[in-house]
Amino acid sequence: MVLEKSENLEMQGIAASPGIAIGRAMLADRARVEVSETNISPDDVAGEVKRFLDAIENVKEDLHLIKSLIEAEKGGEHLYVLDTHLLILEDSMLTTETVARIESGHINAEGSLKRTLVKFREFFDGIEDEYFRERVGDVEIVGERILRRMVGISQEPLQYVDGKVIVVAHDLSPADVLQIDKGKVIGFVTDLGGKTSHTSILARALGIPAVVGLDGATFSIKTGDHLVIDGSTGSAVVNPDNTVFREHLARKQYYDYCDRELAKLKDLPAETLDGHLITLKGNLEFVEEVDSLHEQGGQGVGLYRTEMLFLNRAELPDENEQFEAYRLMLNKVAPFPVSIRTLDVGGDKFVSGLNLEDELNPALGLRAIRLSLRNPETFRPQLRAILRASAYGEARIFFPMISGVGEIRAVKRILQEIRSELDAEGVTYDKNLKIGIMIEIPSAVLTADLLAQEVDFFSVGTNDLIQYSLAIDRTNEHLSHLYEPLHPAILRSLKMVVDAAHAAGIEACICGEMAGDPVYLPILLGLGFDELSMSPPSILRVKQILRRCSLSEAEKLVLNTLEFSTAKEVESFLKSEIAAHFSDSFD
Repeated sequence: MVLEKSENLEMQGIAASPGIAIGRAMLADRARVEVSETNISPDDVAGEVKRFLDAIENVKEDLHLIKSLIEAEKGGEHLYVLDTHLLILEDSMLTTETVARIESGHINAEGSLKRTLVKFREFFDGIEDEYFRERVGDVEIVGERILRRMVGISQEPLQYVDGKVIVVAHDLSPADVLQIDKGKVIGFVTDLGGKTSHTSILARALGIPAVVGLDGATFSIKTGDHLVIDGSTGSAVVNPDNTVFREHLARKQYYDYCDRELAKLKDLPAETLDGHLITLKGNLEFVEEVDSLHEQGGQGVGLYRTEMLFLNRAELPDENEQFEAYRLMLNKVAPFPVSIRTLDVGGDKFVSGLNLEDELNPALGLRAIRLSLRNPETFRPQLRAILRASAYGEARIFFPMISGVGEIRAVKRILQEIRSELDAEGVTYDKNLKIGIMIEIPSAVLTADLLAQEVDFFSVGTNDLIQYSLAIDRTNEHLSHLYEPLHPAILRSLKMVVDAAHAAGIEACICGEMAGDPVYLPILLGLGFDELSMSPPSILRVKQILRRCSLSEAEKLVLNTLEFSTAKEVESFLKSEIAAHFSDSFD
């Protein structure tokens, strides 16, 4: 039972966007529409189908209007998310299945759509990758808009709020976030959501402190309550007393100070105390994220995920559409390079045009480079588009889930065929374009010396490498305690990869989550990685720690960690070293 006025009520959610906000709460009506599933007569089928399809068209009009208003007021940055929602509205699974259910099941439009959304949820819940798993949130937000249109319930945009408030809602859509007036909304809290949802991504890009996945927030927090949220830790305090309020105010002031200090590092080199330089880059999906990369002082894109060009759409993008996307990214990132990863999807990710079969174990199935080699009608246009775009900036291309030399040689043969085609057509491209591979499965680690003879760089995907090496499904909450980045097997694998790369005279890069966690920086530095690629908001923080490290000390630290037998021993040693040498950097 919730008290009328809870004092010092502490709640814990998911840290979505860093920053501390202190202010009055304002509840926004974003609750899910309650609809009933009812049976309809055959005579009503045509009318229900029309009502559903009309609602889709109305939502399209709504989104186009929102886009135009935001563009007029704030410019076109970040509107890509609304384009994603427009693509979902075109998706054949959303429309066809719902219409079929109305027609064959004689179920009303709302009930049929709800069933389709449940099917989407079940499908996405089976996806291993957290980022792609959370794309179901976009589908559900679009579905909610359609339902609201059908039942005639509208919602007030957030730009009309009064005063400076922290918005509390069941959920917020990307459109809600884009319409926020930062002079009035100083942060937000939601019942639902995840760290990699588009809503959270936009909050980080726009610098709005946010806590999501705070289950029960809309029941425990009332409009007018005093509220403190910390988007760095995912915590919230409702109606803090004077002592708690002063503690958080001091933390906010310190956080703001640290933020200003980090900003001073933007144009300084990513260099250790003893003069060793490392390249810090960003992992991106959309060209609209490039501004954030530049603001953080990133020196290029170490991982450009191309999957979002393919997901949640009725038809696959053709060569020209991909070419324009890659060209635009290269232009905007210039003069820095962009490493473009070819399509990394499989049985656990939804790509309409590939008609993928269900697999018992999609993580070990037809995915990534295996899928590309089996579908040349999809793979070749992507390679052509990348090569053509390479004439407009410094592009690098790399391939996911390579398991051995045979696969990369097969890829290189196709690349050579495409180069010959472009030469014959008189098409300009970068003839010195660098080729790389993802190192993310044990067979690639064990044959790293052989693979290094075939490519120009390695890029280690630590997320999958840890999962495959330790036989851990990182989405399984019962096994999460076994997901150990500091496991001796992982550290030895990373060393093997770096040593093989350097012996062959090629770069060793890392683009997994470890790269963006400052705690692991001394390890990665000591192992000898040349490049770290991460979420742009992490770059300045990592640079700050790097500039307080020395390569020689980091190398000694790694030698010590390699002597330990368990991840817990490594972690304990690493914590003691951080406490002794970098305690002020990890506050």
